[in-house]
Amino acid sequence: MWKKSEYKGWGRVLSASGALARPERQSTLAAALADTNAPAIGMRRSYGDACLNDGGKAIDMTRLDRVIAFDSETGEVHVEAGCQIGSLLKSFAPKGWLPPVMPGTGFATVGGGIAMDVHGKNHHDAGSFGCHITEITLMTPKGPKVVTAKSDENLFKATIGGLGQTGPILSAKFPMLKAKGDVMVVTERRVKDWDEHIALLDASDATYTVGWIDATARGTSLGRGILEEAETGGGLVKAAKRGKKVPIDAPAFALSPPVVKAFNAAYWRRVPTAGRTVVKPIDDFFFPLDKIHDWNRLYGKRGFHQFQCVVPIDAADALRTMLEQIAISGLASPLAVLKRLGPGRGGYMSFPMEGYTLAVDFPNTSGVEKVVDRLEEKTAEAGGRIYLAKDALSGPQAVRQMYPEHNAWLKAVKKADPDQAYLTDLVRRLKLRGAS
Repeated sequence: MWKKSEYKGWGRVLSASGALARPERQSTLAAALADTNAPAIGMRRSYGDACLNDGGKAIDMTRLDRVIAFDSETGEVHVEAGCQIGSLLKSFAPKGWLPPVMPGTGFATVGGGIAMDVHGKNHHDAGSFGCHITEITLMTPKGPKVVTAKSDENLFKATIGGLGQTGPILSAKFPMLKAKGDVMVVTERRVKDWDEHIALLDASDATYTVGWIDATARGTSLGRGILEEAETGGGLVKAAKRGKKVPIDAPAFALSPPVVKAFNAAYWRRVPTAGRTVVKPIDDFFFPLDKIHDWNRLYGKRGFHQFQCVVPIDAADALRTMLEQIAISGLASPLAVLKRLGPGRGGYMSFPMEGYTLAVDFPNTSGVEKVVDRLEEKTAEAGGRIYLAKDALSGPQAVRQMYPEHNAWLKAVKKADPDQAYLTDLVRRLKLRGAS
């Protein structure tokens, strides 16, 4: 049942070696854990080491991916933890239902979405994924345990956004959202600078809103980008083409500063000055990069880091300063996103807060760690926090300050896992299970 494996986080910088089990039934999972407990992992779309347990065992939950039940009147769905959010979208969108929150990849599992309390393009209104969870079934040493906000609020809030430290998630219940159809009507606007980008995000009343930002732009063009506002719609649209696979690691020059700067300028100009409205297949809008399988190989053998932070509304200028530093460094890739977040968060260690979030990818080259360190310092000074699902470089002290409910989380985690059986590389690196 246990098989020695080598595996990596999505950024391909950090890796692990250890025994993995891939059960297909909950009974098989129980048998695997009969003599030893181990943390659960999914599709390993966390960028750093949140999904790694080097030198130890881990449960690969991806075969536990069934839809257990669906109520067509209320929209409530009960699914196993290994079910991919993108699979739910493809199955239910034609029937007029969508997952309530969807991250940037459809390959994320429901269990992973809960453990990281993922957010999407509708966070300003809908909150995080954990805000919609009504019931979680955990595998404990004594067997499956159903947890709700009423039955055990502390355990519930420690599990949502809790980095898997309360035990493997077996299944979850949550209501799907009613949709007009399975296509997206998307309005694209070309944004000239930072001030306009923030103003448009603040003024948007669309259900789904996201900004692509040119992280290489400087001077009067700093913060330029493209704003996308979208609603579900009905009608016919050409189906998305089958995804292509990146066959090899890209050479270093593919993401050199001149290439990235030229690409970003061309990408910005693809939207007419007056803007435009287009109709897209639904998964093209929510998961644009999923069409390129193994797109992380575009960063080459050394992999990449993603820095993502959120700062309060009144600290937006801190992000502007960060963008200036990123542009000067010349290390940014074409993948940079700006969103407005609402207050919705589901757990003690959930990332979102009301404010603005910036996410930028950096090839793993010389100098990137210093750049990320400076960005983290600015985040802390602004009263913000970094996203642990993306982090691979931060240290314990900075993270403790960013997550003020850590003590409440730690208390519930110690009760659920007194033997520290569910530790992962990220939790060890940041010393999250140690006393404050």
